[in-house]
Amino acid sequence: MKPEVLQLSPILIPEIRDQLDELFTIRRYYEQADKAAYLAQHGANIRGVITGGHTGISQAVMAQLPNLEVVAVNGVGTDAIDLAYARDRGIQVTATIGALTEDVADLAIGLLIDLCRGISTGDRYVRSGEWAKSATPLVPLPLARQFSGMRIGIVGMGRVGRAVAARAAAFGCPISYTDLRPMNDVPHTFVADLLSLANGSDALILAAAADKGEAIVNAEVLHALGRDSYLINIARGKLVDEPALVAALQSGQIAGAGLDVFADEPQVPGELFELEQVVLQPHRASATVQTRTRMGQMVVASLVDVFAGRKPNGSVTG
Repeated sequence: MKPEVLQLSPILIPEIRDQLDELFTIRRYYEQADKAAYLAQHGANIRGVITGGHTGISQAVMAQLPNLEVVAVNGVGTDAIDLAYARDRGIQVTATIGALTEDVADLAIGLLIDLCRGISTGDRYVRSGEWAKSATPLVPLPLARQFSGMRIGIVGMGRVGRAVAARAAAFGCPISYTDLRPMNDVPHTFVADLLSLANGSDALILAAAADKGEAIVNAEVLHALGRDSYLINIARGKLVDEPALVAALQSGQIAGAGLDVFADEPQVPGELFELEQVVLQPHRASATVQTRTRMGQMVVASLVDVFAGRKPNGSVTG
């Protein structure tokens, strides 16, 4: 008999869905209207769970799966999972570590270039018909900001931070960073204090691993960043004090923000919708066919390894 796996969130790549159906009996929990009854019917037979970083799995659901061996997260976030409880029960929790790095870094740079050059603003200007109505061929939009050579400050010099740095360096950008400690294997300038990093940066890019993090970008940090500088967040929404960010943007205390993540997704502060100097994305930095395929393959591999008695790659529970 094929191992039974409870799937808490969908996977969009058809070939991955086919692999899962071939290898396992997939119980699509996310499709069920009466989830309690579904768990009562199938919970005792479930050996694996597939979930997303945002969806996670509650301790209450895990408690109804007495034979659970592995929770495979199709993402890198594990803050929606009680890892201590999983360890106590001997349940492996895995994440698709490394699969998202390049795409997330690409989006960070894309958001910053969009802000500096007003790409979304220009697109809206053309689509609205305002350019065609103008009496002069000169576009009455504010002059853009050059991206090449900007001073980039990176919060978190892990996989994503390093990938962001490599891309920014190709544009001739001086790079500084902050982290828990200096990294001896990177050529960039370590700044121990976030306020100092913000003060010396034209753009502050949040790339920190922050599953248990608190808001570190507050009013004081935004004031240090300054009216000619930008904030980019492709890490976790809760790293930013959103009311303070809204106030800084409304007052012109910073030049703009590019945000892929928010504190209470999918809820986004409505004030941001009215601000031209903001570029918003619906938490989709990893949303390419290539990366989602790699992520799906890692999920499949995690399940196969655990059911075969092997320690899976990407384990976050040891």
